[in-house]
Amino acid sequence: MKKPNRPPSKKKPSGSKYPAPKAKISRAAHEAAEARSPRPLREDLVLQASLEAYALVRHEGRLADRALDFTLRRKAHLYSSERRAVSERVYALLRRQRTVDYLLSHARRGFEELQTTRQDVLRLAASRILHGEPTATVAKDSALTGADAAALEALPEAAAALDSLPRDQRFPVAASLPDFLARKFRETFGDDAERAMEAMNERAPLTARANLLKGDRTALQKQLAAEGVENQPTPLSSMGLWLGTRVNAFSLQAFKDGLFEIQDEGSQLLGMLVDAPPTRVVDACAGAGGKTLQLAAQMKNRGDLHALDVDTTRIEELRKRARRAGVHNVRTQVIPPEGPSADEAIAALKDKADRVLVDAPCSGTGTYRRKPDARYRLTPEDLATHVARQKALLERFSTMVKPGGRLIYGTCSVLREENEAVVEDFLSRHPNFSVRPISAELGPELGEKVSQGPFLRLAPHLHGTDGFFGAILVRAK
Repeated sequence: MKKPNRPPSKKKPSGSKYPAPKAKISRAAHEAAEARSPRPLREDLVLQASLEAYALVRHEGRLADRALDFTLRRKAHLYSSERRAVSERVYALLRRQRTVDYLLSHARRGFEELQTTRQDVLRLAASRILHGEPTATVAKDSALTGADAAALEALPEAAAALDSLPRDQRFPVAASLPDFLARKFRETFGDDAERAMEAMNERAPLTARANLLKGDRTALQKQLAAEGVENQPTPLSSMGLWLGTRVNAFSLQAFKDGLFEIQDEGSQLLGMLVDAPPTRVVDACAGAGGKTLQLAAQMKNRGDLHALDVDTTRIEELRKRARRAGVHNVRTQVIPPEGPSADEAIAALKDKADRVLVDAPCSGTGTYRRKPDARYRLTPEDLATHVARQKALLERFSTMVKPGGRLIYGTCSVLREENEAVVEDFLSRHPNFSVRPISAELGPELGEKVSQGPFLRLAPHLHGTDGFFGAILVRAK
């Protein structure tokens, strides 16, 4: 089993007895400097914060990002490096939760009967060792002694026991997946399932999309470099950059000026399938607007771009982001989630749209690098609910596509029943729609890299992106 490794203040007049105040240093500059010369971590504080955040996720059912935000907002005394350590350790454990529990159940007698906090300390420690940190250092940092410290020393033997299991028994544990999801991943990736899940359980890169309304990728590279942020172009999207410096991207001046958005490269490719012309485009499940802003830039701020969602809070966030990005061709609309009123809300767009993007709510099985806790909440019943909703959304929003127009369906799932099967179901009931190969939009060279048949199919182990699916469906004229 693989072991993871602002402007200066004005000077006082000459002769003043008061010295000129020092120039203010931005938060981003502070963080970049600390990343270059980090202070030693106060391990007791990092451990306590990690335990609190982890408990909110696994014992109270909160989403990981919200649990960490809640915890760290109350820990204002932590250095930025310590805050990063808390986030990284909690996410690392969540990615390998089932593996860690298996190893500890074999390495520590009576692990299941230990007090919950003691179990969690051992889990955090074992996860750090699993990701390549020295056992002695981790035991000291975690204040573990006696049988608990011995359990950390016994982890290699437990790992060997895991490796010796038959493949069908080993995969769910090594991949850290519930049994039913392990079966789904084996169905999706076949013999490549182990490699796919190794990539899914690694930390995702921080990816930016250049706002083409305010400059191209090269200009953004220069601006980020001037702010001390290492970056490099993404290999698939011509708008993307990988940000290498461990810095809060939202504190950068380039972000505040609307020069970029944080958006996975796979998500950017899905937006590129829309090939938005400067006419009438609908983002039917817009959420907080990541792809809406991309489409606005592709449309060069011309034409009509309709952003629809059922959540008022997300639409408000989209409006804020649009102002920062300099987008002014977006019309936002909160629509009912279902029923006759939902159909009435979009009736004015019936047969009017050149492009309709349905980036449907889904299981999120392609985003486990960023949302590792999602796998523990998904049930077979949830998956069936997602599929039924995806079919209903595709049916509802297809009515807005005009003759000759295109319906683009996408998810951040890797499961066939949410992707190809949904498209097949739609086409069986709508013979006036046909599939357009994605290479017709992305070009043959890029299309060959990211397609499976006529569809967009992305996965971390193959493309370095999150898992995404995309299909272009054309309505007959």
